Amino acid sequence: MMQKTTIKTIVIVGGGTAGWMCAAALCQHFSAQQFRNQPVKIRLIESSELGTVGVGESTIPSIRRFYARLGLTDPQVIAATKATCKLGIEFRNWRTVGSSFIHPFGLFGQPVQDVPFIHCYLKAQQLGDTTPLAAYSLGVNMALQNKFCLPAPQPQSMLSIFDWALHFDASRFAVLMREYSEARGVERTDAVISEVLSNANGIEALVLQSGEVVKGDFYVDCTGFKGMLIEETLHSGYENWSQWLFCDRAIAVQSEVSGAPVARTKATAHSAGWQWQIPLQHRHGNGYVYASACISDDEATATMLSHVSGQPLHNPRQFRFTPGRRKQSWVKNCVALGLASGFLEPLESTSIALIETSIDRLLQTFSTPAYDQADVDRFNEVTKLEYERIRDFIILHYKANQRDDAPLWRQSRAMTLPSELAAKMQAYQEHAQVPRLPWEIFGADSWLALYDGLGVKPGAFDTRADSLPPQQLLTQLKQMRDYISRTVQAVPEHQEFLRRFCGYQSMPQVVAGASK
Repeated sequence: MMQKTTIKTIVIVGGGTAGWMCAAALCQHFSAQQFRNQPVKIRLIESSELGTVGVGESTIPSIRRFYARLGLTDPQVIAATKATCKLGIEFRNWRTVGSSFIHPFGLFGQPVQDVPFIHCYLKAQQLGDTTPLAAYSLGVNMALQNKFCLPAPQPQSMLSIFDWALHFDASRFAVLMREYSEARGVERTDAVISEVLSNANGIEALVLQSGEVVKGDFYVDCTGFKGMLIEETLHSGYENWSQWLFCDRAIAVQSEVSGAPVARTKATAHSAGWQWQIPLQHRHGNGYVYASACISDDEATATMLSHVSGQPLHNPRQFRFTPGRRKQSWVKNCVALGLASGFLEPLESTSIALIETSIDRLLQTFSTPAYDQADVDRFNEVTKLEYERIRDFIILHYKANQRDDAPLWRQSRAMTLPSELAAKMQAYQEHAQVPRLPWEIFGADSWLALYDGLGVKPGAFDTRADSLPPQQLLTQLKQMRDYISRTVQAVPEHQEFLRRFCGYQSMPQVVAGASK
């Protein structure tokens, strides 16, 4: 058997979303009765002098499961973070300029006589039905009409199944996680680290500017892109994916609220990248993710600001990144989380989700406060696969575009794909199959939303759909659409839901020329 390394003290380096999420989850985990005789001390070191990237404001539904396990409720988190609800992402100009589609957190349709819905839908198309796929998604139709309600606890129909996430203020969420952690014994130190000492076992100690030497048995690197521990000290190495993901810079700015908050993130493609718009209760988050080879920083800033509704609240902030991941996220006695572990790009809001899944793996590893090399190897292998699965999903957004107006989009269309993505696309294009791979965050309906929205067409469908009586099939599909229409009609407006759910008050709207 491999020798286990016992953990009595965990030192988290860096706060922000990743650091404090990790602290909250670990302190709750080690407070369980089973660890009563094996207490673990947790200390987080961050510097108020050093800022965080802090633009991770759009999430996927797993965030709600994360804070629910901490005992926090949706109303609590929404109120604390000035959040709004998110049913999915609207993609504008991705297929062609002027096009639009929504990737929802939910299902499309339901099977007919055990034939999967997508094959029934394709058979109906063959019969001359021109109804768009979006008509069969409750999530899409609620998002389009800016309505929101909680999913039914026990839905009567598959057509009622949808999920939701949050748009939230990332810095406020970090504060919430910090308050949770400190109330449960996590020690916070506000300090700058002047030196990291290492030995054959990994990180030996941290030397603070004050001269204090901090030692731990296990270290968590949440120092962002620089990877102070995992890269600068332990030299994990970095796998660069810029041969597939061409965007390498982003400019972000917050702006005043303009109009009622929408229940979806907006991702609008421009000539050299794409722009996000994230509605919060008290402001909007905006940013332009772009390829520096295709546009200058000044042009990118001007492009972004020309598409921002509402007055900017500060000067735009720029950050540069290399899409990819650390070759090993766990090296010796140190694990990296968040941006220190890797970064693809903001598309599809996966950064916080990758923090959550890494934390989950740590908690599963620490059934006792100890680990061995087999745990390290397993963590690294799953992290690698998870990053690659998300990478491939993001690449699809670019590869399948039909734009011909700018080099970025032509180059994206011409790229050679990673082998697993190529095989996955081939399975859909030939037989309308969406194989599910291990450690994929996005399910089949997410892939269907992208394929359909970007115009990827299958050449054939399940032959069982041919055995369905045509009129019966078309009638059942119409019944699905009617059910969704009736359901959406009965759902309240998004801002009305927020008002009832967490006391939301709309921001006063300033009308040009209006008298006070």
